[in-house]
Amino acid sequence: MADSSTPMIAVGDMSAQLRHERRPSRSLREWFVQTATRRRERAVLFDVLDGIDFEVNAGELLGVVGPNGAGKTTLLRVLAGIVPPRTGSVRISGRIAPLIDLGAGFDPELTGEENLSLYGSILGMTRSEVKQRREEVFEFSGLDGARDIAVKSYSSGMIARLGFAIATTVRPDVLLIDEVIAVGDEAFRARCFERISKLRSEGTAVVLVTHDLPLVDRWADRALRLERGRQVAFADARSVTCAYREESLA
Repeated sequence: MADSSTPMIAVGDMSAQLRHERRPSRSLREWFVQTATRRRERAVLFDVLDGIDFEVNAGELLGVVGPNGAGKTTLLRVLAGIVPPRTGSVRISGRIAPLIDLGAGFDPELTGEENLSLYGSILGMTRSEVKQRREEVFEFSGLDGARDIAVKSYSSGMIARLGFAIATTVRPDVLLIDEVIAVGDEAFRARCFERISKLRSEGTAVVLVTHDLPLVDRWADRALRLERGRQVAFADARSVTCAYREESLA
C-alpha cells in the first residue's frame, strides 16, 4: 500500500488539444475524390485544456466539477493516456482503471462473461485472475443471470454495473470515473461507494467527474473546478463546491 502522502497522480501546467476534421471523409471513395480534387481540408486543432496543475495522493478522492464543455471528460482521457498532453507533464503511478465511456472496452456482440475476459485483459488481468474473480464480479454486479446474454441486450444500468465491477476487482492504483455510477439505482450506488472506500483504504487514488455537488461534499477530499478548459480552483472539496454554488446562483 502506498503512503497517503505519495502522489499517485501529478499534473504540472498541462494543456491538451483535440482534433476536429473540418470535412471528414465518410468513405474510402470520398477520401480519394477529395484528395484527387484537392478538396480535402486539413483538420483543425483546438485547445480544450490549459494551465491544469494538481496532485492526487494515495487513498485520496478528487472530485472534478464544472459545467458541460468545461473539459472534465477530456481531463480523464488525458489521465487515462487516451489523449496526449500538448504541453506540461502528467505522471501516473501504478495500474489505471478508467471508467470513462459507458461500455468502453466491451464488445456488444459478446456475452457478459466473454466481456469480463476482454475488458479484464485490457485492464491488465491475467487469465487466472479473470477466472479467480469471475464469481466476485457477477455477484457484485448482480448480473449472474445475465452472464450468458450478449451485452447489446443490456440496459445502460447493467453495463455500468458490469464495467464498475470489473474495473474495481482488479484493485487499481488509480481509478478514473466519469458519471458512470449515476446511471445505477441507489442500492448500486451505495455498493459502489462501499467498494471505493475499501479501495481508498488500500491506497487507490480516485478521480470522480460529476455534476452531483453533494456527492463531492460527502466523499471527496479535494475538488478541482474547471471552466472552459481552465483550472478555476483546486482546494478542499467543500470550499470549491461552496464557491461554485454561489457563483452559479449569482
